Amino acid sequence: MITGELKSQVDKIWTSFWNGGISNPLTVIEQFTYLLFIRRLDERQMTEEKKANLIKKPLSTIIFSKEQEELRWNSFKNKDPETMFDLFTKPIVDDMSVFDHMKTVGADGGVFGEFMKGATFMIPTPRLLDQVVQMIDQIKMDDRDTKGDVYEYLLSKIATAGTNGQFRTPRHIIQMMVEMMEPQKTDTICDPSAGSSGFLVAAGEYMHDNHKEWFHEKDFREHFNSDMFTGIEFDSTMLRIGAMNLQLHGIEHPNLIGKDSLSESNADIRDQFSLILANPPFKGSLDYDSVESSLLKMVKTKKTELLFLALMLRMMKTGGRAAVIIPDGVLFGSSKAHKQIRQEIIENHKLNAVISMPSGVFKPYAGVSTAVIIFTKTGSGGTDNVWFYDMEADGYSLDDKRSEVKENDIPDILSRYKNLNDEVSRARTEKSFMVPFEEIKESDWDLSINRYKEIVYEEIEYAPPTEIIKEIESLDEERNDALTALKEMLK
Repeated sequence: MITGELKSQVDKIWTSFWNGGISNPLTVIEQFTYLLFIRRLDERQMTEEKKANLIKKPLSTIIFSKEQEELRWNSFKNKDPETMFDLFTKPIVDDMSVFDHMKTVGADGGVFGEFMKGATFMIPTPRLLDQVVQMIDQIKMDDRDTKGDVYEYLLSKIATAGTNGQFRTPRHIIQMMVEMMEPQKTDTICDPSAGSSGFLVAAGEYMHDNHKEWFHEKDFREHFNSDMFTGIEFDSTMLRIGAMNLQLHGIEHPNLIGKDSLSESNADIRDQFSLILANPPFKGSLDYDSVESSLLKMVKTKKTELLFLALMLRMMKTGGRAAVIIPDGVLFGSSKAHKQIRQEIIENHKLNAVISMPSGVFKPYAGVSTAVIIFTKTGSGGTDNVWFYDMEADGYSLDDKRSEVKENDIPDILSRYKNLNDEVSRARTEKSFMVPFEEIKESDWDLSINRYKEIVYEEIEYAPPTEIIKEIESLDEERNDALTALKEMLK
């Protein structure tokens, strides 16, 4: 958990960027990210140097040569602002600047280094650079939890929606979905619309919090740090931010793919993942020519929210499971494509659950109503009863402020989902209940909770009209008496 002091430090850095002329939240985060990475490169070399001194052997990994000492964080942070700025912007050492060196580290710097090609240094003045470097240097990020918390807090400061309906998924909703899916030690986990990699980070944190013993096993550590996590994201800025997010949470070499998930270039990713966690773009619309052909065979549509569901079915192994956020329209849309994808999941695979969320969950980004659906790829059906839950509160107010409140259905959702055998007997008037396959089929594959929820109307008895009239007459008499008394007082 991030402390008040750390929050204050990050807030001051954010304010410095703003006052220095950088007000776009993504630009601030990207420039902040570069500086964190540059600091981290020096810390990594210092660790290697300590190891080498301890065992009396040469450095096994050299990030900075002897000639490049001036490019190291612990060197340039002590320079005057003008000299520091020159080191960042001019090829002074080995025909390289600090920023050039960062961009050319490549795979040796971890996965983040692989996405440096398009990086641009945008800090405009020596004064701002010096201010920010000195403040970042004061942040104590000496363990995985603190590093991750600092970066998560930084990401939480994004307060503008993205394009094509993309926006940051609230961390507590991500955690709810991860806890419902309970990632296992052999899982291969993918987010095909990774953004800042929040779902992948949360899955990793779940394992640290619930299965510390796994990390004592060499095979698991290698799996965790190399092939367990895959994120696909076409936006290069978000790839860099996501890569840093993963690294600061201790996931050194995730598989990040800089492509459009729905395009032909990703057609080879099939039957590969055992768990998908995602909040794919809503309300996007693509040309048929730009969509991978096998997806169109499953669902003929231009809508991204439907195409991504088809993509997930293609990407998962048989037995793989998915937890996905979708707009409400996917649950009850009447178009051929909407019905087609719902029927595919319900009839040919196994739909486990539908959790309807209130429309304020994504504020201040958007007021769209959403749901979480959980399904398993089988290829042979298996849907028996589908569990529905009507979430009315998520622990925060449902307005733009999103202040903490007492009302929170998430603990109840987790408790009930992990005990589904007890849900079979619940009445349709409760928050959660089961709906059998045949009833959903007869309802034309409709998955809106209001289709199946029963509302109990409480009978209210009113007094007879004659009694109500007498009460009104009595009130009139009292009013007239009071008015007469007031007039007497004013004489």
